[in-house]
Amino acid sequence: MAPQAEAIVDLDAYRSNIETLASCAPGSALMAVVKADAYGHGMLQCGRAAREAGADWLGVATIAEALALRKGGDTGNLLCWLASPGADFASAIAADVEVTASSAEQLAEILAAAERPKVQLKVDTGLSRNGAHGEQWTALVAAAAQAQDVGKAEITGVWSHFACADEPAHPANDEQESVFLKAVDELAAAGVTPALRHLSNSAATLTRPSAHLDLVRVGIASYGINPDRALEHDATLVPVMTLQARLAAVKRVTAGTSVSYGHTWTAERDTTLGLVPIGYGEGILRTASNRGEVAHGDRRAPVAGTICMDQFVVDLGDSDASRGDVVTVFGPGGPSADDWAVAAGTIAYEVVTRLGGRIERTYRGSR
Repeated sequence: MAPQAEAIVDLDAYRSNIETLASCAPGSALMAVVKADAYGHGMLQCGRAAREAGADWLGVATIAEALALRKGGDTGNLLCWLASPGADFASAIAADVEVTASSAEQLAEILAAAERPKVQLKVDTGLSRNGAHGEQWTALVAAAAQAQDVGKAEITGVWSHFACADEPAHPANDEQESVFLKAVDELAAAGVTPALRHLSNSAATLTRPSAHLDLVRVGIASYGINPDRALEHDATLVPVMTLQARLAAVKRVTAGTSVSYGHTWTAERDTTLGLVPIGYGEGILRTASNRGEVAHGDRRAPVAGTICMDQFVVDLGDSDASRGDVVTVFGPGGPSADDWAVAAGTIAYEVVTRLGGRIERTYRGSR
């Protein structure tokens, strides 16, 4: 039975993107970031494909994600970085997951959870999110040096995250890189010299060679989506996901017919409407109402009216359309995820990551 809607994930395209991004930083190891179910693409499937493409590391946000990868059979280098007090560091460390300490207090929690864990240290260089800065960094450096010196921990990495790398000329990039290198020097002065220094996200991997260091972390670009619509680079990236749906209904209406909740759209001419059987319950952004488009054959069909929980309507004009016809919501052959992001007033990261509900995933290019 054909599904009403499916997200087709092209693992060959994903592997190609990983290889392309690795070539952008040939002197650095590469971490494929597969957090948030691989940005909606499927964490286990993309994790395996990333390893097949030569990724040296996988990266996730939470311990739960890391343990799911281990349960799914992954055995390679793996880092997680976001944990609240009381997190299950013991299970992560037992599964050979490297964990991140963002403060001296968090390092103490990690050390209490297991003997000689592998720990990476995160410094806040200006994103003002997670990570230690100023006196907090000095305290974390001292605690890490002591733990290393007495054999209680193996400090394997030090890292941070750019705030504005998708704007290569932004002055914050130079400042963050400088702050990071000074933090690494402070760590070295305390006798801690981790094998891995990493700062670059997707955008910096594509545009900022000075920040490639020992490892680059690639997330959104690995899924074939530009970190920013305006970001210029030479890499050829292929969209990995195509979202398609089969029209649940087609009807001819006369000029003056209004559509969906609030009657925010009214036909200016006789036209054909198609009903796409997915909505914000599947993560389709309601703010794209009257602005998004789908592809029907070789023509674009705009969203007509308010996007609903389970469905939305498109204006097919005078196209020859039938129930069951396939429309491409985004992906090759249709609008891009970024087109939908612009229509919804958000970023393409959200378009793919929030996709769920009743939408099936179909994987192509599995090995």
